[in-house]
Amino acid sequence: MPKRSSKRRTPKDPNALAAHIVAMATDETPKAEPTPEEAAHAAAVALGRLGGLKGGKARAEKLSKKKRADIARLAAQKRWAAKTEA
Repeated sequence: MPKRSSKRRTPKDPNALAAHIVAMATDETPKAEPTPEEAAHAAAVALGRLGGLKGGKARAEKLSKKKRADIARLAAQKRWAAKTEA
């Protein structure tokens, strides 16, 4: 009789099988180790978030008062233009 795909497959390796049996008996699932790509991705996300948290504040400090006012005026014009179109 063919094996059903819905059944869980047990590992063929004796060591992996033993770990699987212990995990089932203790009702624990082994945690998967992150691949090097996943670890690098997590590090890049953390770095990007760190830069993003201080980016707007640092940019605002570098801009002159006139330039900030121009940016704010343009943003307000865009917001009001979107409301009048709808």
